[in-house]
Amino acid sequence: MPVVHVNVSEGFGEDRVKTVIEGITKVFVNLDIPEHAVEVIVHEIPKSHCGIGGESASEKFKDQ
Repeated sequence: MPVVHVNVSEGFGEDRVKTVIEGITKVFVNLDIPEHAVEVIVHEIPKSHCGIGGESASEKFKDQ
């Protein structure tokens, strides 16, 4: 049974999470893995806990 962990930044959105789960599941189904055997876990990470280029994402994207 494949278990896929996906990390996204906070505010990713429920609709987008649903789309990611469905899309990843389809990839495994196309590899002949039964749909019921695919587990996708989405982790929402606070932007302050992610760094890009030595700077926290919350600082880097504070105007967005």
